[in-house]
Parts: sequence; structure tokens; C-alpha cells
Amino acid sequence: MTQTTVPAAPAPPAAPSRSAFAVAAATPGSRDRWVDALRVGSLLVVVLGHWLMGALTPQGEVTNVLARIPALQPATWVLQVMPLFFLVGGVAHAHALASAAPIGGTARGRYAAFVRGRAGRLLRPTLAFLTVWVLLAVLAHVTGLASGPSGDLVTAVLSLSTQLLWFVGVYLGVAALAPAMHAWHRRSPAVAVAVLVAGACVVDLVRFWTDQTLVGTLNFALVWLALHQLGYCWKDGLLTPRVAWTMVAHGSLGLVVAVTFGPYPVSMVGVPGEAISNMAPPTVALLCQGIAICGAAVLLRGPMAKVLARQRVWQAVVVASAMAMSAFLWHLTALMMVMLGVRLAGIDLPEPGTTGWWLTRPLWVAVLVVPTVVLVLLTRRFDAPRSTSREPFAENRSWTGALAGVGAFVTVVGVMMVSITGVDLVGGRDRVFLTLTVTPGLALAVLASGVVVTWVARPRRA
Repeated sequence: MTQTTVPAAPAPPAAPSRSAFAVAAATPGSRDRWVDALRVGSLLVVVLGHWLMGALTPQGEVTNVLARIPALQPATWVLQVMPLFFLVGGVAHAHALASAAPIGGTARGRYAAFVRGRAGRLLRPTLAFLTVWVLLAVLAHVTGLASGPSGDLVTAVLSLSTQLLWFVGVYLGVAALAPAMHAWHRRSPAVAVAVLVAGACVVDLVRFWTDQTLVGTLNFALVWLALHQLGYCWKDGLLTPRVAWTMVAHGSLGLVVAVTFGPYPVSMVGVPGEAISNMAPPTVALLCQGIAICGAAVLLRGPMAKVLARQRVWQAVVVASAMAMSAFLWHLTALMMVMLGVRLAGIDLPEPGTTGWWLTRPLWVAVLVVPTVVLVLLTRRFDAPRSTSREPFAENRSWTGALAGVGAFVTVVGVMMVSITGVDLVGGRDRVFLTLTVTPGLALAVLASGVVVTWVARPRRA
């Protein structure tokens, strides 16, 4: 890899107190705007993808369009954009770690502050989201809605509402490991990526050769860490056009080989009824797709920089960036609200895949935008970044850094549990998490414990 200079791309822009025009006008020319656009774009593509995949049949049943129309599954090779979010997350973490070093203080104090900062940024909007959904679940039982004619749909909604939180858990885990992974990158960037990719391949080999499905959960770390590690390479200018073309070629070839000759399904997102999912846990097929799409993002950086230099385009990115995480958390809620409303109103919808269904997709998306915007406007205050002090950390308590790591780990486990169990404390079913049977109440208790431990690990400043 040949090192080149890459413009800075610090934390994503947000405008809680200034207009988009002011923020956009104040953006320095050295900022890598394509990184910000990728962050926003990847989340918005996820939103649009879920709106188009989720459908209600004329019989009022919730279904997945990819299961009804398998011919659409290859589209996920392009539309599965979560790898891009971990890529730009690596870029942002590299800048955050580089800017924290000059502050000074102890390493354990800087680590605790880094983990708490990342946890707070992710958990503030997430906890607000969960609070609302727990209250809605209790209200559904108190009013009898959960046991009424549409009780099956209400129960499904309460179980599915938290599915997307897996991303919050995995990303927080990756962030907690970011300082150690960055140190590894500084010593040997190519080796770090190669070891993580090889480790993911070994995990899948063992998983499918021995039929030990539990082993596959290791790839929740290895696959996403490998893509996150590429963000460090991006920040240091190691992802040259030649390297990017290699990523696209090898990633695409690996993906085709994996789904053609391996046990992997065609879809890069989970599809009901499939024996294997490329997402849970992530597989080598998804890793290949991620490497290819990350390489394509690097190749588009030059042309997109010219587009993003236009003031109106950049203003749109600034506005969307301030609301992207909130939209990600609440867009499924909007979808479920509309589906429930359609079901209760007795409105007949066209069969998924028919001509009428395709012609009504623009209207369907337009309808979903309205409740999503309302929910985002009501909750985006929790998504606003907090200002941080630049004073050095004078932490001398040996347990602070370790406590922050433990808190992050427990929080990650809690978030992953909640993503599986849902929020129905009254009528929710038990679920299996790894080898444990977990209830919604236990999942929320573990999450709360992790949040408390992380909050306690507050480093002292000079």
C-alpha cells in the first residue's frame, strides 16, 4: 500500500443550533465530505430498503418482498450498505483517536472518555427509543389492543420493533475495541486487515464443516472489525485507486464464488424461511460484498468530491446528517404504524410483486415519510452531539479504563438481547440468545446494568 494524504474527516456535522446554511458555509475545504455523505447515505438506503422490503398482503399479513420475489435478491449485492457505515466509522474513529492524543493525561483516562463518548452518542437516542416502545407495549395490553382482532399484528410489532438495534450493539462493541485496533493498524495496517479477513474465513469453515453454528457468532466481531479497519487505511491514504480496484475485483469474485459454490444464500440481508442468513451472523459472503462496495466507494471519492463541493448539495448532507440516526431508529416504527393503521381501517393493498404493487411504491414511500419526519422532529434532540472538554485527563485510578470496557461489553450484550426479545414485558415470549433463554425483562435489565457501569467509569480531568 502506498501512503497518500487524505483531507480530514472529523465527527459528522450536526446543526442543532445553527442553520444548515451556516454550518455548510463554515465547513473547511480540507474536510472529506464524501465520508460524511457515505455515513448519511448508507443509513438512508437502509431506511428506504426496509420500507420497500416490508409489505402487507391483501390478507393483512406482514411479509418480506425478497421472500415473495426471490429474483430481487441479487439487488442486495449493491443495496446492502452497512459495510460502508463501518468503513466511515473507522475513518471517524481514527480522527477522534488522533485528536485525543494531544490532550494529554493518562491512557486509561483517554480510553474511558472515548468509550463513554461513543456510548453516549449511540445510547441517548436508543434509550429514548426503547422508553417509548416499552410504554407502547404496556399501553397495548392495558387497552386490550394486544388481545383484540389485530392482536397478532400488534404482538409481531412489539417483537420486531427492536430488531435494528443489533447495529447499535455491534457498533458500540467495535468502538470499544477501536483504540486497540488502531494501535495494531499503526504497527502493521495490511497485516491487521489480512488477519481479520482470514479469521472470518476460518470461522465460517469451522461453522459449516462441523455444523457448529455457535462458532459463527465470532464473525459479528471479525467481519465488522475488518471493514472498520479499512476506515483506518482510508484515513491514512492507504486505499489508493489501485488498492480500491483490487478490493472491487477480489471482493466481487469472492462473492460470486461464495454464493455459487458455497452454502451462502444470494441475499445479503436476512430473508424469512432461509436456513442461513448472511447477516446473522455475518458471513464471508457478506465480507466479500463489503470489501467490494468499500472499494467502489473509494473509487467514487474523486468525482463525488466535486459534487459535494456545491453548496446546496453539501447543505442537504448537513441537514440529513443531523437526523440520520434518528431516522434509522424510528423508520420501522413508522412502517409498523402505517401497516397497523391500514389493517385496522380494512384497506385492501395490492399483492406484493404485482403491477399494482409496483405502481403504488412511490405513494407507499411518500406516506411513510410523514410519520417518520414527525418522529424524527420529536426525538432528534437525543441525537444531537454534546460538546466535549479539551482538558487533559489526570486519571490515576487503575480500574477506570477496565470498568469502561466492562460497561461497554455488558451494554453490547444487553442491546443484542433486546434486539432479539423485543420490548413486550407483559406478553413477550422467551428467546434464545447464544445458549441462554432470555426474556424481554432480563434483556432490558442487562442493558440498564451496562449503561450504569459505563456511566460510573467517568475519568477525572486535570
